[in-house]
Amino acid sequence: MDGPDDDLRPEAVGRRRFLLGLGFGAGLVALTRRLPGRRAPAAAPATASPTTTVPAVPRSTTSRAPETTTTEPAPSTTVDDHLYDLVVEGGRVVDPDSGFDGVANVGIDGDTVATIADGPLAGRRTLNARGLVVAPGFIDVLSYPVNGYGEWNKVADGVTSNLCMHGIDGTMERFLARSAGHAPPVNVGGATDQYEHRKAMGIGIDYATDPQVDELWRRAEADLRAGALGIHQQPEYTIGVTLDEMLRHGEVAARHGVPLCLHLRHSDNLEPGTQEEAVAEAVTVARRAGCAVHVEHLNSTGGTGRMREAVAQLEAARSDGLAITACTYPYTYWATYAGSARFDGFREKYGITVSDLQVAGTTGRLDEAGWERARSENRLTAAFAMSDDDIDTALTTPWIMIGSDAILQEHHNNHPRGSGCFSRVLGHYVRERGLLSLPDALARMTILPARLLEGRCPDLARRGRLSVGSAADVTVFDPATIADRSTIEKTWLPSVGVHHVVVSGQVVREAGTNDRSVRPGVPLLSRIDA
Repeated sequence: MDGPDDDLRPEAVGRRRFLLGLGFGAGLVALTRRLPGRRAPAAAPATASPTTTVPAVPRSTTSRAPETTTTEPAPSTTVDDHLYDLVVEGGRVVDPDSGFDGVANVGIDGDTVATIADGPLAGRRTLNARGLVVAPGFIDVLSYPVNGYGEWNKVADGVTSNLCMHGIDGTMERFLARSAGHAPPVNVGGATDQYEHRKAMGIGIDYATDPQVDELWRRAEADLRAGALGIHQQPEYTIGVTLDEMLRHGEVAARHGVPLCLHLRHSDNLEPGTQEEAVAEAVTVARRAGCAVHVEHLNSTGGTGRMREAVAQLEAARSDGLAITACTYPYTYWATYAGSARFDGFREKYGITVSDLQVAGTTGRLDEAGWERARSENRLTAAFAMSDDDIDTALTTPWIMIGSDAILQEHHNNHPRGSGCFSRVLGHYVRERGLLSLPDALARMTILPARLLEGRCPDLARRGRLSVGSAADVTVFDPATIADRSTIEKTWLPSVGVHHVVVSGQVVREAGTNDRSVRPGVPLLSRIDA
């Protein structure tokens, strides 16, 4: 990525940077590093380039920042007399894109980050971030459409962009209209949903004829031109989707520079049809169609009980130059509707019994009678069928992102990942277990999803990072207290520890309280050339 224009760079070559350990109690260590930018001139475009060429994503996936002794920052010699619309003051600014990690003040004008400086800034409004981490707003790469309810739990979890790469549940035109009707506090976007197009055409889960496949890819292309960020297919549920149909959609994705997002064909290891074969099929599509492929929730489809092997398969493909990524959620149980084909023969497929099942939003595991009732009512049911090692392996793979695969609904028959996905990563896996460093974890929920989709989405080229010219989507949290509270019984409990959330320069959460009168979310759309 190119560096900034000269007039955006700090004048002094050396500026003092202060790198914090995992907790603020560890103190600060002074490093001679450049701050990520100061206020751009008024004529500078909102899409100014990032202000550093430091390698974007940390290489280590297991290291912690060192424990240090307290050091007070040196006073800035530069006086900034500009009055900013909003100042986020005194926090530990972590930008996974540039690698910057230090105590600084963030000045925001309109919907844009105007400066990041170690000196004092004046603002019409100020958010106190002392003792807190200031990060780019979290991008949920694998969510579902906003519904006027669940997105507020997303805000409490630090999410500023809710991307439905698991499908938008209809045409792009309908998705945008429904999203606008909810006036969301978060940004929205998603992938064209080929299952919904199949239903509209009367194909459903059956095999499509060649003319029908032609019509399906035409509908996919229409959605892309209307702003869809990718193409979603789910052959495990839509069993009539053939490799040829996937290749046809992969060719459309390659032509327009967007990813083909796949819920893989198999989620078990029993012949015929194993997870190994499902991962191999995704690799085949990437190789033959020439498109980027994003594997959805690899922990529950493709990598269950074999995550190391699945990662090795995908690593080999990436070593060949194929553009393959994946995402995961930080829970050892998946959930889907009990009437779906995924639950057919679940005892043999996953090596579990009804005592390993629980209807989301209720207490207690199921017995045979409870299972039959859940099946007949098609309730969203959790299956405790994944191992800690599977999740650990996925989370420590540098190119695997975080995606919730859920959004809370008013009936609360949902997986708790819809409320606590990102806070669980930062609380349990970063703070409590030390499995990931804080910058590593933040990269998986900010810059990695932005890079996946920014090639055809200028708005995402400004998100997932925190530097001069970036969109002012900011999440401020306490690394010592951030935690998920949602459980399989109480899926509606919001996370704790996220103090402030800013979307496009507007404060939607302050001091741990959502402001439901503020609705600044915008559509994040692809820009497809004619």
